[in-house]
Amino acid sequence: MATVFLIPAPLEDESLEAIPAYVLDAIKQCTVLFAENERTARRYLKKLDKAIVIDEYEWYTIHKAEQEVKQAFINQIKAGKNIGIISEAGCPGIADPGQVLIEAAHQHGATIKPLAGPSSILLALMGSGMNGQQFAFVGYLPIDEQQRKKKLLQLEEYSAKQQSTQVFIETPYRNNQLLETILKTCKPTTRICVAANLTAANESIVTKTVADWKKEKPELHKQPVIFCLMG
Repeated sequence: MATVFLIPAPLEDESLEAIPAYVLDAIKQCTVLFAENERTARRYLKKLDKAIVIDEYEWYTIHKAEQEVKQAFINQIKAGKNIGIISEAGCPGIADPGQVLIEAAHQHGATIKPLAGPSSILLALMGSGMNGQQFAFVGYLPIDEQQRKKKLLQLEEYSAKQQSTQVFIETPYRNNQLLETILKTCKPTTRICVAANLTAANESIVTKTVADWKKEKPELHKQPVIFCLMG
């Protein structure tokens, strides 16, 4: 029977200490690798262990010709291969295209082995001081300014009523604009956590009210950031 290993990747290239030792053992059991980004996945494996012979693996890129890749994945399951799925950063299947392959693995009877590793979503929630008993990851907010404001108001209202932390992200080059919209839209008492560069040397996790963030806004341009909101 095929086994599919869900292989976590570091959130930052040099933060390999966040990857448990047993991940390398799992990688060595695989003969086929499906990666979100083959180039960075190859570099990651070499950093984990210089003795790994990268070209001995059969490689597939998840984001290219999706239906063809999905069929190739199913074929490997039917052949009983041990397969690894590697996210670009963090954990496969969590805000990640590997979810489509994992779904197919269940449909075709493979054994699924999720491996522990860093998840920026969970690390931000852990460090936020907000409700970890009830929360939701809502992904990207709308790009359109009016739609974005509407969505923020909905999240703020829901959070206040349900005491539920709302977690979301943005493309790094739009982080400053998103924070500006949050500060213009949300109530002064709403708490916002800005978790930037998680696991990196310059990691920063800060939770303040909207009123306090307005006094001193951080520079977030082109930095990986997770936002948490508690109304």
